[in-house]
Amino acid sequence: MKKLYLILFMAPLFSFGQELVSVNDTPATAVGGFKMYPNPVYGEEIYITTDTNGTKVIQIFDVFGEVVLKDKITTNTLNIAKLVPGVYVLQVTENKHTMTRKLVVK
Repeated sequence: MKKLYLILFMAPLFSFGQELVSVNDTPATAVGGFKMYPNPVYGEEIYITTDTNGTKVIQIFDVFGEVVLKDKITTNTLNIAKLVPGVYVLQVTENKHTMTRKLVVK
């Protein structure tokens, strides 16, 4: 019967850590009183209201992160007739405050 010898080399284990890096040091502030309805959307318009109801810059992103709709509105109505059914990310910026929400178009 042959004897099998197993030789283990004890190699030191290295662990590498990563430092936490902050991209944006300023805390995010939300748009006050933000409401978006209806969601899910079955029509061609959504309504976006805030406490101040000022001018809003709207960007809508698809699942790949590409901007599919960009608009600036002064009312609370956004026309989304160009969007095909799917899931999107809606970003609203008003008075240097930004809010991001999921938008479902049916």
